[in-house]
Amino acid sequence: MRRSSKSRLTLKQLSHFPSDTLFDKIARAVCRAGVLPAKELFEAWEVARRVRRKYRGGRIVDLAGGHGLLAHLMLVLDDRSPEAIVVDTALPPSARALAAVMVDTWPRLRGRIHLVAATIETFIVTPDDLVVSVHACGTLTDRVINKAVQAGARLAVLPCCHDLKLSDTGGLEGWIAGPLAIDVVRAHRLADSGYTVMTRTIPSDITPHNRLLLAHPREMMP
Repeated sequence: MRRSSKSRLTLKQLSHFPSDTLFDKIARAVCRAGVLPAKELFEAWEVARRVRRKYRGGRIVDLAGGHGLLAHLMLVLDDRSPEAIVVDTALPPSARALAAVMVDTWPRLRGRIHLVAATIETFIVTPDDLVVSVHACGTLTDRVINKAVQAGARLAVLPCCHDLKLSDTGGLEGWIAGPLAIDVVRAHRLADSGYTVMTRTIPSDITPHNRLLLAHPREMMP
């Protein structure tokens, strides 16, 4: 199975995940939901693992969260987080279908996953939150970053669909590719805002948009 596949995982793919590992258990749940492609599963898993290595606890706020798998995985990997909020302007039907299967598989998640239809600007983020977002397209990633910084919250974003016309490249596109220039400027902007910045990647065979940006206020322990 190609990890970048955009074909939906269904009951037909259950045999690809036969082991007792946590990942295979998650993958089987996604197959039973039947609403997500393989790419979304692998992206969320790789991001969640890397974020949880650095940041524990805190309310999870998944901005532009779409189907919400990342929010669920953040709780599965660290039960010290009290709850997770999936925020999107228009929550897709896949969000509720996936949540039902994930809660059925992990009953301890019941009542701790909340799907909220709201804009990034109107949702209230607190300093104790951990803000996450996977592939918030174009300048949507900048709005996620701005929201976290305004609250002084920890942050993890995996940007995509970089807009060279609307996003700041810092004049670096003469030396490096435009999308990379945008992410470099984002990292420096966070540093200038008093954040400690960490850069990671997820495997490129899942997605070429694989740069993971993590940051937390300097006075805050990671």
